[in-house]
Amino acid sequence: MRVIIYTGKGGVGKTSMAAATACRIAEDGKNVLIASTDQAHSLGDSFDKKIGKDPTKIADHLFAMEIDTMQEGEKAWGNLKEYFKQLLTLKGGSGIETEELLIFPGLEELFALCRILDLYESGEYDTIIVDCAPTGETLSLLKYPERFAAMIGKVLPYKKAGVKAVGPAVEKLMKVPMPEEGVFDDIEKLIDRMERLQKLLQNKEVVSLRVVTTPEKIVISEAKRNFTCLYLYGYNVDALIVNHIYPMKAMEGYFSKWMKLQEEGLAQIRENFSEVPKFYVNLLPKELRTIPVLREVGKELFGQEDPDAVLFSQKIYQVDREAGTLKVYLPFARKEELILNQDQNELILGVKNEQRRFPMPAAFAGMETVGAKFEEGYLTIRFAAQ
Repeated sequence: MRVIIYTGKGGVGKTSMAAATACRIAEDGKNVLIASTDQAHSLGDSFDKKIGKDPTKIADHLFAMEIDTMQEGEKAWGNLKEYFKQLLTLKGGSGIETEELLIFPGLEELFALCRILDLYESGEYDTIIVDCAPTGETLSLLKYPERFAAMIGKVLPYKKAGVKAVGPAVEKLMKVPMPEEGVFDDIEKLIDRMERLQKLLQNKEVVSLRVVTTPEKIVISEAKRNFTCLYLYGYNVDALIVNHIYPMKAMEGYFSKWMKLQEEGLAQIRENFSEVPKFYVNLLPKELRTIPVLREVGKELFGQEDPDAVLFSQKIYQVDREAGTLKVYLPFARKEELILNQDQNELILGVKNEQRRFPMPAAFAGMETVGAKFEEGYLTIRFAAQ
């Protein structure tokens, strides 16, 4: 079974490319589900069909859905939501504002991923294609499970023990309701789902990410930043989709100066993404919507390649026990943007405004970082015993 996630800057055609890929794979007789996690759903517009919040069959072997994060939130919160609602309405009463306050930053993305996990574990489909929101929201979506599970995992054991010991006294003195056992059970279930979700997302034989771009320098720059952040979090990007390429005959007259700019952009893509498989789509003389058109584009996009295969795999982390080094692949990062710190047995690694905290490899447990070097896209971190 495969999970293929499409991301990229807003307006580059992620939804169209994801839909074309789904059509191409479905024509091979595999059961494909394409699911949109973008709050501004446009999947139904691409297929020119009404698509609901549950999987809808839209062609042979092809199903589509636009995930309703509000509905998924209701299923995921359970007792936890009711407890927070008690706290928020203790003095001020209930209202629509209370419901809005119960949606914490990142939770909507989390609910969408939980739905993807459920669909994957159901085993009903051969391939799940995820049409994500623009780059920034996609990065939030992909890093949230790890951060959420780590945070709750540290706090929960102490909080649960404390509530059992002093909860009744606090409830009487402060007149604040203490959480029931079911609240902690819900959190533990959520942590378990996060761990399963993280394990799935890090499985490079199952999950691939594909970045969609156009041959414009500003968009290419964002694609490069996207690559760096995705590799920082250990995700495998197995292809680059270059969309909106103007054919030569369309660049005459008024648009002739754009030809040079497009050629420069395409050359930059070939140079910067030399190792990654690249697929190109020319601008069509018609609107890219409806299943027949998407099938046509899917054939043009991949040619003889199997779009359901893992098209490329880069080794992101390399541990050398004898040399005492950990190499991390961070394509397109700059030395001055890198941040490296250690907090006991955790490494804090950052690129510009993105930071990731993760456990040190077991081979270096109890050791300290003593140096680092960045060259040819790899950050080499050296460890030594205390």
